[in-house]
Amino acid sequence: MKFIAIIPARYESSRFPGKPLVDMDGKPMIQRVYEQVKKSINDVYVATDDERIMVAVESFGGKTVMTSVDHRSGTDRCNEAYKKIGQPFDVVLNIQGDEPFINPEQIDILKACFTDSSVEIATLVKPFDKNTEHNVLKNPSTPKVVISEKLEAIYFSRSIIPFLRDAQEPNWASLHTFYKHIGIYGYRTDVLKQITQLLPGVLEQAESLEQLRWIENGYKIKVGITTFETIGIDTPEDLQKAIDYMRLHK
Repeated sequence: MKFIAIIPARYESSRFPGKPLVDMDGKPMIQRVYEQVKKSINDVYVATDDERIMVAVESFGGKTVMTSVDHRSGTDRCNEAYKKIGQPFDVVLNIQGDEPFINPEQIDILKACFTDSSVEIATLVKPFDKNTEHNVLKNPSTPKVVISEKLEAIYFSRSIIPFLRDAQEPNWASLHTFYKHIGIYGYRTDVLKQITQLLPGVLEQAESLEQLRWIENGYKIKVGITTFETIGIDTPEDLQKAIDYMRLHK
């Protein structure tokens, strides 16, 4: 089984322009992501639409692929990058460029999903702690997932799912295991090509979650469960918190 990891990294961002290049205690964010991924995968590329990111990645010895500025999702960018790389692989892993704390063991869990030859797409979830405050649980920026006994995703939502009808909301986290979606993916290479040709469906348009497009079209998404927390960085305020966390855990 041959894996390739592609890290989509665009320069423009409405909330945080230039995010991949921001300094994180002496290294650009994209370098910290790249170095974490390399601990699990030999073949790693950054797929970008900006020469500044390309130059930064190549300056630390990383590999890059220039892609279109028009892509609406990381999945689309990964598909173009994979075609341009032009080498055969079985599975493409899509690792977000703003996850500098991605743990190599999480990537290993994602890879392990593909030991089952029937798996088309895979992703990760993390159980919310039983002491999670309700306002954290209901945060729409943190998608939730319900999964089947076969460890396949049934649905993703920005709302809390399932709804606990007979319990007081402040107690929900202590009464049920809710799952947080960790936004990294693996795709069989033929499936990656197929899903990038699909049009957005009503579920994706309602929730603004591209993985619902795949479910709506009948694709199965295998779920790996991790206990490691990731720290995504969406704003400059998140960046400072992440740097403080990094220094604390050196």
